[in-house]
Amino acid sequence: MLKRIGIIGVGEIGRALVAGLCDGVEKPPQVFLSPRGAGTAAELAARHPDVRVCADNQEVADRAEVLVIAVRRRDRHEALAGLRVADGTTVINVMAGVAIEELRRILDTGAALVRAIPLPAVRERRSVTVVHPSHPVADALFDELGGALPVSDEAAFDVFSALTGTLTAHYAYLATLTTWAADHGIASADADRYVRGLFRGVGRTLSDDTRSLRQLAADHETPGGNNERVRTTWFGPANAEALGSTLDGLLADLRQPRA
Repeated sequence: MLKRIGIIGVGEIGRALVAGLCDGVEKPPQVFLSPRGAGTAAELAARHPDVRVCADNQEVADRAEVLVIAVRRRDRHEALAGLRVADGTTVINVMAGVAIEELRRILDTGAALVRAIPLPAVRERRSVTVVHPSHPVADALFDELGGALPVSDEAAFDVFSALTGTLTAHYAYLATLTTWAADHGIASADADRYVRGLFRGVGRTLSDDTRSLRQLAADHETPGGNNERVRTTWFGPANAEALGSTLDGLLADLRQPRA
């Protein structure tokens, strides 16, 4: 059982990690937060008695058995400059596009370094988190938050990282559907409510892992029906190719060393 977890960078993922670690947990770990994102950090500390906001990032690192680094990639040098991390600490890097070798140069530490892709659903402890390399401490942490998915190398890790870049496109797609309905005379609130309900059902269906995703699509179509028509006329080969090209570009960017 992990007892002391530090988080540097308290944005959306940091907030979700705290919720997953503490909400409804009988014996949550102590969580130490950086003062960066002061409003969010203070709110979390007020809500959870085992969460504390530290004076600076060094205090977070000094107190943590597991140190989660969740700052934006462009802020990494400023946030981590001069940070001393003990060799016995397990460092979990959730910064997209920052390789293990680069982070080790920045921190100049012998600590175990693990990359991870926690998603917002860790707050409900139902998110699969990709990790590299497999490490008993990191794997155990994310198993508690919905499951760890270790991958063998950073090339594979970057592919999973690129996939996460599709998340907000799904929300924008749903928003486009509600706008279309409103343009055809449906009250916006009614359109929003219906679209949310429609795709909550998709979420439940995805829990059936006995069927492939392509099989799920086929099982929800009738030949010549409405679903088949939209899929084949809108999301045809050209759109599928465009999506693949977009992901290829994102993957190349993630693998490009940054200053």
